[in-house]
Amino acid sequence: MFRTLRLPVLSALAITAATLLAPGATPVAHADGPGVGAPWVVSVGDSYISGEAGRWAGSSNSDSNRADATGSTTYYDNASGTGEAIDRCHRSKSAEIKIGGGINSLNLACSGAKTATVSGSPFKPGLDFYSGSEGVGQARALQTFATTHNVKMVVVSIGGNDFNFADVVQSCVTDFLTSPSWWPDYCKDDSSVTANFTSGNISTVKTRIAGALVNIRTAMRNAGYADSSWTMLVQTYPSPVPNGSGFRYSQSGYTRQSTGGCGFWNADADWANGTALPTINNTVTGAITQGGITNAKVLNLANTFNGRRLCESGVGLYEEVGVANWTSSNAVDKTEWVNQIRTVSTCCSSSPYYIQESLHPNYWGQLAVRSCVRQAYNGGTPKGGICTRTGTGLLNGEPRMTLQ
Repeated sequence: MFRTLRLPVLSALAITAATLLAPGATPVAHADGPGVGAPWVVSVGDSYISGEAGRWAGSSNSDSNRADATGSTTYYDNASGTGEAIDRCHRSKSAEIKIGGGINSLNLACSGAKTATVSGSPFKPGLDFYSGSEGVGQARALQTFATTHNVKMVVVSIGGNDFNFADVVQSCVTDFLTSPSWWPDYCKDDSSVTANFTSGNISTVKTRIAGALVNIRTAMRNAGYADSSWTMLVQTYPSPVPNGSGFRYSQSGYTRQSTGGCGFWNADADWANGTALPTINNTVTGAITQGGITNAKVLNLANTFNGRRLCESGVGLYEEVGVANWTSSNAVDKTEWVNQIRTVSTCCSSSPYYIQESLHPNYWGQLAVRSCVRQAYNGGTPKGGICTRTGTGLLNGEPRMTLQ
């Protein structure tokens, strides 16, 4: 059942009831809902907002414990804290939506999510109203929650998987590992990669994203919210690797992947930052206009990790930079904020890593974005802006970030 009474009506009823009550009588209880009760922020979308890779604060090839900030239960988000509500959604304890400061948060995002739900196993809820035996879509889940909670801001990250982000990365790493430096095979001109960035596919994906954003708006309307009473904060995607000239490992040989976990040719890294990333981000922001979303703000993350990206010069593995572990005072400034790209040989059966954690914001990265999400919430008057690293060390346990 949807809440249909508006806030002024509820307020008037509450005042009347209080006036008529005899001294010492208990006021009539009511459920929280649109405009009523403690404020909430909610995240919906994919792995770049669910908290994927949030367990790892930097990387070490010698001892994973040096970078293990939140432990093996980091993705446990069910009611009892004993496992995941949805397998492999990887909603981590360090997820950006947990801004604190008296503001409650709910993480509905799921690693691997696209605009539309993918049913079966593994179940990946999209930003739609799907309902089945495996679960419900994120828009439906949001609608149900918002009906009985006072949701003030919904943060969205979606679109990367509709561009087949994971497959593109796999193609780039495979090409790096299977061709020599004197005759490199670039992924930027592979037909399987370029097919994702044709004008036709860009238009198709933009329409999907616009539809997903409309679904979120519809969910909130169905829950009883006017568009002006809440804000949709749509975030773009960050650059995870530097341009070719910024890598600390040579592209000659295989050290770039075997040690750094960043197997991109220079030319492919330049293409990723100069073409692929801007195309994806422009599609995301363009979808806001196409969907007619009038209460949206943009959180621009494109350059948020610059200077702390995977394999970037100036940072390194714990053993490379002489830092003991993630609790060391200078760890946040000396180690990477993006997780290594893992292959079957460097993960899974004999290690605590997941392949799906590859190339995602790690613990430091999650907390950095969290700072900007808190600034975007802006005490209940949300705003957009560019999230930038503006200092060293930690402030209240988070990297020093500014939303400009």
